[in-house]
Amino acid sequence: MQRIRRALIDLRRGEPVHVTHPAGAMLVLALENLSDGLMARARSLASGEARLLMTRHRARAIGMETAPGEDLAVPLDTDDGVATAVTLAGDLTTRSAEPVARNARADEQAALDLARQATLLPALIALDTHDDDRALVDDIRNGEILSVDVADIHAAGIENARQPERISEAQVPLADSEQSRFILYREADGLLEHVALMVGDPDHWPDTPALRMHSACLTGDLFGSLRCDCGEQLRSAVGTIADEGGGILLYLAQEGRGIGLANKLRAYGLQDTGLDTVDADRLLGFGADERRYEVAAAMLDDLGISRVRLMTNNPGKIAALERHGIQIAGREAVHGALNRHNERYLTTKAERAGHWLDDVVSQSVGEQPR
Repeated sequence: MQRIRRALIDLRRGEPVHVTHPAGAMLVLALENLSDGLMARARSLASGEARLLMTRHRARAIGMETAPGEDLAVPLDTDDGVATAVTLAGDLTTRSAEPVARNARADEQAALDLARQATLLPALIALDTHDDDRALVDDIRNGEILSVDVADIHAAGIENARQPERISEAQVPLADSEQSRFILYREADGLLEHVALMVGDPDHWPDTPALRMHSACLTGDLFGSLRCDCGEQLRSAVGTIADEGGGILLYLAQEGRGIGLANKLRAYGLQDTGLDTVDADRLLGFGADERRYEVAAAMLDDLGISRVRLMTNNPGKIAALERHGIQIAGREAVHGALNRHNERYLTTKAERAGHWLDDVVSQSVGEQPR
């Protein structure tokens, strides 16, 4: 896990990471930080084929065909590799391209998972390496470049989601519930932290407490953005949980449905050009919803909670918790107000993501407060 932590940090800093796998090894660079200088350095270290690793979501968004569930590897020409890579996976105006490509191997998909976990654009430059790449061997030996194995990437991903560590906690009186406790959990890779908010006195909770799993939204929760209903949902949920005798709110570090704040703001820019939230995320290389809920189930297990009434409009959350052994005794809707800025966003969630929002989006914006 320590090696994976460093790999994530190195990718975010623009440093190359060496990835070994049963068939050989490769040097990977995050496209987000790519420059001619970094590419030249990578080519001086790795003598093998260079290629762009891109997700099936991005590929389909720009008009490329992919097999179901398969990401792509696109060979790059030596002379214009950087320009080609940036156009195919980083140019947000690109909608169609027809390069030669193949399905990504399992090790290449694992490397893309590292980029996602680092909340970078999910696109990498990969260069095959060989035992006689002496400069690379020396840099790995002296610690200049980190080498990780694909098996370690897979193992770390499982450990990271399932074993968050309880770090600290404190009583924090709230306007809706003066007896509330914040408990902070940190994922094993050290990058993400989540909070369990215990509303009210657990000794006097209902037999089946209410639960809200709330994905962090800086723009909505803190600044009251009108582009979403997140802040209203957060405050409404805390008040409702308190009114019902207490329960739990899990505040999960899943900004932008799991793509991170930087990519969420990129998606907002794309939405301003006419795309809806799902198509904007796909053009960036993400699925419609990148969130996973193993960490939420692990937090509930640590808290000794196995049966809840879930406050959600998202059927996916119910299914995810049930897969991880949490009993869902009932569901309560949690809505914000429709306005002219979030109407398309909420409609897209209802029509394309299957969220239970018919009561909200069926009303005219003119009838709602702005």
